[in-house]
Amino acid sequence: MGVGISVLMGLKSAVLFLFFVSMRSLGFALLSMPFLYASMIAALVSVASHPSVDLPILLGKSTDGSFPIWSAIMFSPYLYLVRLFSLLRRSASGEDPYSEVSEGVYVGGWPYAADKLPPGNPAIIDCTCEFPRRPEFKGHSYLCIPTWDTRAPQPVDIESAVKWAVRKRAQNRPVFIHCAYGHGRSVAVMLVNVGSMKQPNVY
Repeated sequence: MGVGISVLMGLKSAVLFLFFVSMRSLGFALLSMPFLYASMIAALVSVASHPSVDLPILLGKSTDGSFPIWSAIMFSPYLYLVRLFSLLRRSASGEDPYSEVSEGVYVGGWPYAADKLPPGNPAIIDCTCEFPRRPEFKGHSYLCIPTWDTRAPQPVDIESAVKWAVRKRAQNRPVFIHCAYGHGRSVAVMLVNVGSMKQPNVY
């Protein structure tokens, strides 16, 4: 997964703070304030995403995949930047939005549009804490296990997700497990999930 999110956000915080200091020293006190605020939010995310803290609930994502107004406003420098970056990166990479790793089990990136979902009205396991559930997906069965990018879900969350997925597959319903890009958090859940389905008596 490369450098962890806590390190990246710490560096971002430092750079933004330097911008704030530079602009303030040049006499742009008012214009410098957004950089100070963004620096503070980046520092807060850096601390909350550190493995020794690991507090994804900081962002306020609810069990239905939505974000409260206070979170959308307070953490806007982080939330909207990562969503924009995700869209640009996925557009540039040309990667498929999902892959079928086992019969009826798909893994992929954040489904920001209907055509990014696998076929068959899949049940969705969302492993992100920074991306919202799209309103058009409200009719899909949904489970959220909020996890920071570059971090693995907690074992108890993986166990809950696997049990949930096994029940959905028993109903002959496809399951789509996603994180931001389908490379890290979702793969961790998917590997345990596929293994349990090959040994159905595990759960």
